[in-house]
Amino acid sequence: MHYGIIAAGEGSRLRQEGIERPKPLVLLNGVPMIERLIRQMIGAEAESVSVIVNEQMTEVADFLRSLAPSLPVPLQLVVKSTPSSMHSFYELSSLMKGKGRFILTTVDTIFHSQPFARYAKAFAEGPEEVDCMMGITGFVDDEKPLYVATLPPDVNPGEENRLYQIIGFFDDPTPGVRFISGGIYGLDGSAISILEECMEKGVSRMRNFQRALTAGGLNVKGYDLGKIVDVDHAEDIRTAEQFV
Repeated sequence: MHYGIIAAGEGSRLRQEGIERPKPLVLLNGVPMIERLIRQMIGAEAESVSVIVNEQMTEVADFLRSLAPSLPVPLQLVVKSTPSSMHSFYELSSLMKGKGRFILTTVDTIFHSQPFARYAKAFAEGPEEVDCMMGITGFVDDEKPLYVATLPPDVNPGEENRLYQIIGFFDDPTPGVRFISGGIYGLDGSAISILEECMEKGVSRMRNFQRALTAGGLNVKGYDLGKIVDVDHAEDIRTAEQFV
């Protein structure tokens, strides 16, 4: 499996709250968030990891360049400032073309390694008719969550029923909707085509890209990873440290 990490945000809210480190280098129990994430991907059978950081975060780019030689897989780095996560994904997408299925995450998405590895395996080995498999969570602790409407779970023999058919995305709480997007995107080449169409139309934000996937007729599943913590504020760091 090939992986991508969006780490090009400015982390302005953390700076305003007194956190001096760039968000990707914020320590969780002594380990920078981005290093923890890369090692989780390696543990989930990564063939390569691609990362985009903005041009202002020279410390992050330098850290990744120093980390790369010690990793057992190639680390590809894109240094470019972008106006949104979707634009960052577009910059990474050229590295994903022709590689089949891949998984993209944001750097501030914190999860446990075992459910993530199970999710990655489920997507890598899943049926061809599944175009996308999103990481979803029932733990709602996000400023602006994207609510994910699903059908009842698919039956997975020998495992908890974690796989759901996604039928819609909502900005506001909706009756009967129990999941939100976890910032983890399992995608294939058809999703890149949808991304390119979104860029041509001037569509922005990852949530609108996700809406375009279902509107474009792609088969989009959701995999319940359990608890996922999103780090936007200083208090989220403490929550994430207790979680991991």
